[in-house]
Amino acid sequence: MNSLKKNVRATAMDLLVTIEKNQSYSNLLLNNTIEKNELSAKDVGLLTELTYGTLQRRMALDFFLKPFIQDSKKLANWIHHLLRLTLYQMVYLDKIPDRAAIYEAVEIAKKRGHKGIASLVNGVLRSIQREGLPSFNEVADPIERLSLETSHPKWLVTRWVNQFGYDKTKEMCEINLTAPLQTARINLTRISRDECVALLEEDGFQIEKSPVIPEAIRCLKGNLASTLAFKYGMFTIQDESSMLATYALGDVKNELILDACAAPGGKSTHIAEKMNNTGEVIAIDLHEHKVKLINDNARRLGLENIKTSVLDSRLVGEHFNEESFDKVLLDAPCSGLGVMRRKPDMKYTKTEQDIMQLSSIQQKLLKSVSALVKKGGILVYSTCTVDKEENEKTVAAFLKENPQFEEDITFKERMPEAIRPLITSYDLQIFPQDFGSDGFYLAALRKKV
Repeated sequence: MNSLKKNVRATAMDLLVTIEKNQSYSNLLLNNTIEKNELSAKDVGLLTELTYGTLQRRMALDFFLKPFIQDSKKLANWIHHLLRLTLYQMVYLDKIPDRAAIYEAVEIAKKRGHKGIASLVNGVLRSIQREGLPSFNEVADPIERLSLETSHPKWLVTRWVNQFGYDKTKEMCEINLTAPLQTARINLTRISRDECVALLEEDGFQIEKSPVIPEAIRCLKGNLASTLAFKYGMFTIQDESSMLATYALGDVKNELILDACAAPGGKSTHIAEKMNNTGEVIAIDLHEHKVKLINDNARRLGLENIKTSVLDSRLVGEHFNEESFDKVLLDAPCSGLGVMRRKPDMKYTKTEQDIMQLSSIQQKLLKSVSALVKKGGILVYSTCTVDKEENEKTVAAFLKENPQFEEDITFKERMPEAIRPLITSYDLQIFPQDFGSDGFYLAALRKKV
């Protein structure tokens, strides 16, 4: 029996230490750990819950721990993570009795440290059990209170409240604490949605059809990437909001489309599927290993109308003729604030400065790829973030400097019916609470004839 099987909690603690120390992405590290160790489905569930849950709630857990720890700066990092992890189980998980969580913590402390540390851990946790948790109501400032309650840095909550109002921010912060559903896009060149759902249900998966995207499904239980249907290219794992980027381009049959910053290829393959083996997608990305992912995906899905290239999108003018593409999609590098449910650790590492720097890169990218759009053609700009600096303001600045482009108000007509009520103009900010997807932004621009 491997060591991980014996102690999922100790592994979760090690993951938390590594994520913070190396600023590793939690989702990648967790997947590697699961792949390396033969875990039962139950253990995978618990390890995922403990790692993500403790990360998601880190600021709230520290708020609860503060009155019970004399000097947190003197605590070794792993002890702090162990206390957070155990308190997470005590406060937020109903199925684990407090005594079991405390017992496990003390055992880990003995093995990892010594009796003195085990006694400290036991003392802190028993005091909390005896005296109860401090209340968030003690925090007078509503923004600080929301920041602590939902474990989002105060600068970010303040920024969102200024941009979107308190209520919308509160909804967003609260949904960011929940686990996202796995969603997939059916490859309609190979199988219909109904046939694919029937196939997956036969294999014991709980599937529902997306109420938003006609070719999408939601998986309520199980991991779709482990299925034969995935292996044989019947679908792609992709978030529903990111599927909308292809809709924004409209009818793509027989067209030449550029997908800039295309890796790992979710949108490129979606465009290629919509073309139904006509036309061509040129998919470019800066990194060779990422371009390989696009090729792997295209091969798996049986799509032969995607051509890839390792290329910096800021330099496309050196490789392609001006006005040579019918349509261009720029899914720009961004702060990723819309995908916090999948990468909870990013909340604690991003800064306002990052947003300002990204906005300038986004401007440069828009400028360079826009030259490749034919007259009358469409340029779609998208990000997986929720911030006006990177979204509305970036597009407004581009339009101001590039009068040959205009807002494309026919954008709404191209979108799936369920999305249209959210659109008033040429762009769309999707919040995670709108339909449970990632936060995502889209703008459609047209080059004047």
